[in-house]
Amino acid sequence: MLDIADELSRWLAQGRDVAVATVVAVSGSAPRLPGAALAVDGGGAVIGSVSGGCVEAAVYELCQQALRDGRAVLERFGYSDDDAFAAGLTCGGVIDVLVTPVRAGSPDGAVVAAALRAAVRGEVAALARVAEGPDALRGRALLVRPDGSYEGTLGAHRELDRTAAAEARALLDAGRTRTVVIGERGSRRGEPLTLLVESSTEPPRMIIFGAVDYAAALVGAGRFLGYHVTVCDARPVFTTRERFPGADEVVVDWPHRYLESARVDGRTVLCVLTHDARFDVPLLKLALGLPVGFVGAMGSRRTHLDRERRLREAGVPEDRLARLRSPIGLDLGARTPEETALSIAAEIVAARRGGGGGPLTGARTPIHHEAPAAGASGGVRRGDRHTRAPGHRSPGRL
Repeated sequence: MLDIADELSRWLAQGRDVAVATVVAVSGSAPRLPGAALAVDGGGAVIGSVSGGCVEAAVYELCQQALRDGRAVLERFGYSDDDAFAAGLTCGGVIDVLVTPVRAGSPDGAVVAAALRAAVRGEVAALARVAEGPDALRGRALLVRPDGSYEGTLGAHRELDRTAAAEARALLDAGRTRTVVIGERGSRRGEPLTLLVESSTEPPRMIIFGAVDYAAALVGAGRFLGYHVTVCDARPVFTTRERFPGADEVVVDWPHRYLESARVDGRTVLCVLTHDARFDVPLLKLALGLPVGFVGAMGSRRTHLDRERRLREAGVPEDRLARLRSPIGLDLGARTPEETALSIAAEIVAARRGGGGGPLTGARTPIHHEAPAAGASGGVRRGDRHTRAPGHRSPGRL
């Protein structure tokens, strides 16, 4: 539910009772990842999405029911050839959706509100909720901080909270949102509980080197994709806030010197748009040795060959050179800065999600791919989905 934190936090601050539907797990081809959420308030207003439209009407009804009876439920939605009128995913995938009432002023409501406020402020925290288990525990919430401290409680056993906090902290360290199974009395003791842990972390970074017109367009694409965008160039006359008003940071420094001290991780994207050997060679020599998710460089094919030669002469080994995406971008026939930015953004998404970059028309590959292990953002893998307990399956819902 952290993907709708801004609006949902405002709703709770206004004292509204809401019901929140959250994707717990996905299997096969599904349009949205675990953590995606839809919320409904007592007046029927709705925000967010769990499927891009396939099952929204049915989920809306479940939220209305949760507001009336105060019960959390776990529902599965898939595609059914046997019942053409049943709610399901026409893409052929399966999603499990947790629907939880959040009452203003209730203990769990206070925990959820605190988690939403942390997400809005960009703080690092994890929200753990019981997705599968006894009816009395389903939907209970725990807010876990990076130091292992937590707010709220999941049940009567203190060891359950400690175990859940430890599991959530481990996922928070990795920046992942996924399910884990623990025992009702902590560790593996007692009946199994499935927890949905949503991690709120700092947004991934996109660092654009080269204060050129293409960079200005790429800033907008990066922000649209949810990146914290930095523009860096050593030329102060070009590297100004006026030229890049949409960037989160504008830095005047030699690119390789800035990168030496920059905070990066496996989600970080580095886009080198300078196509000048004075900047490119020392910068790329450093960049290709860092544990980042994407390193791309702009230039013609002739520039690329010359760049590779210079990097080899600088001692960059072949396995590191193989990480370089150059010329950067997918082949869209792009010419304008805006089209080029779209081409670069498309390659970044394909690399992040494991897509091939070709047209979907006529292809026989899955539309929704597994995120590759290196440089991927947090998310639940297909193998992480757990079968929910019987008794909550309604006709037409797999």
